[in-house]
Amino acid sequence: MNNQFKTILGTAIAALVVLIGVLLTLLNSDSNPSTEAGQPGEYLFCFWNVENFFDDEDNGLKRDPDKHYDQLFSRNKELFQRKVENLGKVLLQLNGGKGPDILALAEVENQNAATRLQEHLNEKLGNRAEPYKNLLYLNPHGGRDIATVILTRLPVVRDRTVLLGSRLRILEGHLVVNGQELVVIASHWTSRLTDKPEEGTSRARYADMIYGRFRAMYSSNAQVDLLVCGDFNDTPQDASVTKHLHTTTEENLLRKISPEPSMFNLFAGPAFAGKGTLCYEGKHWLFDQIVVSPGLLEKGGWMCDPASATIVTLSADREGCPEGFNEKKSTGYSDHLPVTVRLSVQGK
Repeated sequence: MNNQFKTILGTAIAALVVLIGVLLTLLNSDSNPSTEAGQPGEYLFCFWNVENFFDDEDNGLKRDPDKHYDQLFSRNKELFQRKVENLGKVLLQLNGGKGPDILALAEVENQNAATRLQEHLNEKLGNRAEPYKNLLYLNPHGGRDIATVILTRLPVVRDRTVLLGSRLRILEGHLVVNGQELVVIASHWTSRLTDKPEEGTSRARYADMIYGRFRAMYSSNAQVDLLVCGDFNDTPQDASVTKHLHTTTEENLLRKISPEPSMFNLFAGPAFAGKGTLCYEGKHWLFDQIVVSPGLLEKGGWMCDPASATIVTLSADREGCPEGFNEKKSTGYSDHLPVTVRLSVQGK
């Protein structure tokens, strides 16, 4: 092999390596529709478990792991601010730089923590978009001092905000745009660490409570526009989601078994096979999901675009796993990835 040929071959190999690197970057990049600006009349919905998002005040919590995070952030206020900034960095890359129009969060300690994130987002937004005017929060007084929260720039019916069940992290909020109501249920089901996967009784309780609420609304109004989101701590194929929450991926089955209507799981289809919103023991798990009522798949009122359902990978590492917040380095975001879907609304 002469030197000229070696040079040509070396150049070709180098070019191939660069090309492979570009392709891998594209595959791992967040080139999904959640980062793009929506069309007029469209709204981006986002759910994100923001991993032990505690405020920087000492609230005297006595039980771990909450005691640890209560003391961690209250003793290091700069660390709390960095956590806020890191979360905001991801959120404000969505929706053409405006952030989600409707944002549901899990693992938020209290209203103060949520308010601090709200203020940070509004400060960074400036005049680029309407501010986040409405924050919905109720303390579930559950086993841990964490809750779900709804933050939105859209109008809400505040006095209809309720918690479902007793000591359950299930927050129900009501939004109204153009006279059309959207019901959002933000939930965070029991961890597998405290309820074995093969049993899942506590997660089934969450699913039963949410489904009972949906069925009651459906019996009064079969066109009800209801969106259920959360960290289910189960996959779209587990019994708590399929049997207890009554979900399907077949639109023709949604109203087939009345009065036992089904809901549509936007993250249960083949497009999400092998994908996940968190990683554990080297495996991807799709625990964070968005489920919608039949009404959201039909024209009139609120509508969702199932094809726009997305796992946001802006906060993922090269393996596609979420980069959790590192309290020693002040880096990272959350041990879960956000999920999004596009919504729109018109008169029925």
